Amino acid sequence: MFRDDDKGGGGRPARNVLGGPLEGCSTDPMTGFFRDGCCNTSPEDRGSHTVCAVVTQAFLTFSKEHGNDLSTPQPGFPGLREGDRWCLCAPRWREAFEAGVAPRVKLAATHEGALATCRIEDLKAHAVEPG
Repeated sequence: MFRDDDKGGGGRPARNVLGGPLEGCSTDPMTGFFRDGCCNTSPEDRGSHTVCAVVTQAFLTFSKEHGNDLSTPQPGFPGLREGDRWCLCAPRWREAFEAGVAPRVKLAATHEGALATCRIEDLKAHAVEPG
């Protein structure tokens, strides 16, 4: 179920930002770069879809205003609503954080690769669970 973050599968299990095994983010709606419900990543994932976020309306508005409409349904995509969990691109989460509209984060489901862009202190400050 989990992919190796270096090879896209077959190596060590993916790890979260806390150092433990990567947990699932959401299967309703189905999320992740690989649409496997987890914030797995690989070299092909240029956007780094590694932050498991609980989206808010403020974030959805921010994202739409910045060119990524996540709330409007599209073929094969139901559109997100407040409270949905979604694997966000780490740079977009960081942008939202800097703008004061970062969504909450499920740390156990946030891939360690997010730490290349996001500070663990910032992620922990937005955690939905203790970390």
